[in-house]
Amino acid sequence: MRIIMEHSWIFISIFIFLAILLLFCLIRAIKGPTIADRVVAVNMMGTIVMVVIAMLAVYMGEGYLLDICLIYAMISFLAVVVLTKIYSGVYLEKLAKKKRQQQKAVQAESIREGSTGKNRIKEMKTDETRSKEAGTEEVTNKYTKRNEQERSDTP
Repeated sequence: MRIIMEHSWIFISIFIFLAILLLFCLIRAIKGPTIADRVVAVNMMGTIVMVVIAMLAVYMGEGYLLDICLIYAMISFLAVVVLTKIYSGVYLEKLAKKKRQQQKAVQAESIREGSTGKNRIKEMKTDETRSKEAGTEEVTNKYTKRNEQERSDTP
């Protein structure tokens, strides 16, 4: 304990450095160009706060602060999991909305051309199915050729 009190300037400088890092993470969480940047910044802020609590426990010699640090770690982990879940839900919702808008545009275009929109959507779906099947056939042919080569190489 005597060493900690003699070199308290080290703890104070580390606390100041962590406070500056916490400020930068807060700026990134507010300004971040993507939601992923914001989630990572919030996670980093939680980690920095845990380090500060652990250092306070050592500096003050109080053991209960370590318990608080562990509880905070669990809460921080759950917060990041929830934010990630929300982010993925929002992303999937945007994709579905974009797909609906494309289908509406195709319907409007096909109505102007004189055919029904449902036929054009069916054509789009069959084109997607054909491209998927073609991709599957290419992969299947690739592995079939490889197996044939291996068989022919084996005496």
